[in-house]
Amino acid sequence: MSKVRAILVGAGQRGTFVFGRYALDNPEKLRFTAVVEPDPGRRRRFASQHGLDEGSSYESFDVLARGEIEADIAVIATMDRQHAEPAILAMEAGYHVLLEKPMAGSALECLRLVETAQKTGRMLAVAHVLRYTPFFSRIKEIVSSGRLGDILSVEHFENVSYWHMAHSFVRGNWGNATRSGPMLLSKCCHDLDILVWMMSHTEPLAVTSRGSLSHFRPEKAPPGATDRCTDSCPAEEECAFFAPRFYLDEKIDPYFAYAITSDISPEGRLAALQTGPYGRCVYKCDNDVVDHQSVIIDFADGALATLVMHGLSDREGRTMRYDGSRASLRATFPFCGKEEIEIQDHLTGEVELVTIGEAGWGPHGGGDGRLIESFVEAVAEGRHDFLTGARTSLASHLMAFAAEESRLSGKTIDLAGFEKSIG
Repeated sequence: MSKVRAILVGAGQRGTFVFGRYALDNPEKLRFTAVVEPDPGRRRRFASQHGLDEGSSYESFDVLARGEIEADIAVIATMDRQHAEPAILAMEAGYHVLLEKPMAGSALECLRLVETAQKTGRMLAVAHVLRYTPFFSRIKEIVSSGRLGDILSVEHFENVSYWHMAHSFVRGNWGNATRSGPMLLSKCCHDLDILVWMMSHTEPLAVTSRGSLSHFRPEKAPPGATDRCTDSCPAEEECAFFAPRFYLDEKIDPYFAYAITSDISPEGRLAALQTGPYGRCVYKCDNDVVDHQSVIIDFADGALATLVMHGLSDREGRTMRYDGSRASLRATFPFCGKEEIEIQDHLTGEVELVTIGEAGWGPHGGGDGRLIESFVEAVAEGRHDFLTGARTSLASHLMAFAAEESRLSGKTIDLAGFEKSIG
């Protein structure tokens, strides 16, 4: 396989520590020839890691429109609401695109991305990495084989731990829907995509959703709580969200440390908490996305799937249950720890522990490595068949937007009518 050349657009956490790391670990498969990143510190860091000179480092993604960079693909890892424009520019300039999820910040932009891919003949792959994990691939095999019989009910829980909720969806980049998008799109388009994929034998017809922001509100703050955790807050000992306890821990994962500052020394992290968004009291931020939400999906064959997202879990990960006419499947996909799948047969009552393959390279249960490798191989071989192509990924995104409309309106949303109303 020939080496694929790439442009990285967005040298933040995912861009640097996932896509960039893969290229460094697999130089015979992927090489970055340019980086586009407005933050000079992040831009220099990535350029240094990949041996790029100043002539290959750019501040604005407008450079994509010229099509002058020698590359085969563009990897778009910017913030969510900046996904559509660089992806469209890249495809129109002749590059294939690997796009971070979610595809875009609006349903109309998602449709535009699909149309651009069709018009230009470029491959647009969406980073729905869970499909590439041995864990979810194994469940898909079981569901498709008929082992469970006719699927009647699916329960899928997205357990967002209290510390992750505070980090990403209260203090962090995805806490405000205007800057990013609704919680269901930012966090759970993975989960909706998995549900659509598992139930691909039938069509989703409608969604109903409920949810709200209940806990991370000013009135929930402890008595006397300060605006910042570093301002001698009297609730320090009793508050599970006290920022210094997490961010100043010497064992903190660099992935989270680099989210708050480029200087991850103890002094640099403390300064970031004293002045930046991650040192704010979780009850006194500008967050407005929900901290819990449920979605019910009606399928054409009568099956119902329920997705529950809650942001005050004691652990991070996904748990699920598939109940069919022949057997039930229960599974756990933790953030770290042992993945488990078991099947209980209705006839015999016997419980089978399912074997899961090795995860492989990267986070998300090895899904990141398999996603990147699959895309790189497809580009190198000139193939356009891809498990999470643009048209395939569109369904779960439209479902997320429809569910948010249902949550706000209190109505059940017909999915076919919703797509027609957009396009």
